Amino acid sequence: MMPSVTVSRPESVIFDFDGVIVDTEPLHYKTFQEILAPLGIGFTWKEYVDTYMGFDDRDAFLEAFRAHGIDLDARRLKELVASKSIIFQEVIRNGVTAYPGAVQTITSLHASGIPLAICSGALRSDILPILEQLGTAHCFTHVVTADDVRKSKPDPECYSLAFQRLVRSHPSLLSVPRNSLAIEDTPAGIRSARMAGLSVLAVTNSYKGEELAEADYLADSLENVRVT
Repeated sequence: MMPSVTVSRPESVIFDFDGVIVDTEPLHYKTFQEILAPLGIGFTWKEYVDTYMGFDDRDAFLEAFRAHGIDLDARRLKELVASKSIIFQEVIRNGVTAYPGAVQTITSLHASGIPLAICSGALRSDILPILEQLGTAHCFTHVVTADDVRKSKPDPECYSLAFQRLVRSHPSLLSVPRNSLAIEDTPAGIRSARMAGLSVLAVTNSYKGEELAEADYLADSLENVRVT
């Protein structure tokens, strides 16, 4: 177990979603396989972790088809993304469990007056029902999703947009990106946040610590993070 991590109070905090707040990556993997396996282009869990985790749905489908030398036009891609969203909604109706310390961290930061946002490659329709289930939807000023951007992580577009929206909502509280904190669980997410100029706390929920070395802070759980 890693020691506790102390982080100086940031001006804002931007959370990744899958792999940071909830353990939905296995659910996303299962949903992808329900669609892709019958087409003969499914992939293993290891391939998902090594290649697809961190992609938004669009880029994941594009990569799966590309890997098999199959063209995927915009219309078919839109249909696949919509089908995955429908299946995923059915999966999460049974409830989703938050990672230890995630809900407590969110509610504590919110209560202390720190502006919060989400920056995720998932769809808004995937995220909002889960935040409602967890009772944390009201804590986030903004939720930036795959619906809002053209490029997925590691491109910095999503984190830059989340920070810009927080600045517009809280102009007297935020200064430069470096004084705000992103919380991530993947190498692609860390690169995205760092290229947007943010400080980064990584949690080892999905990858080993050595694979997350680009982060400014590293913790094995949000339970062990203290903001002072």
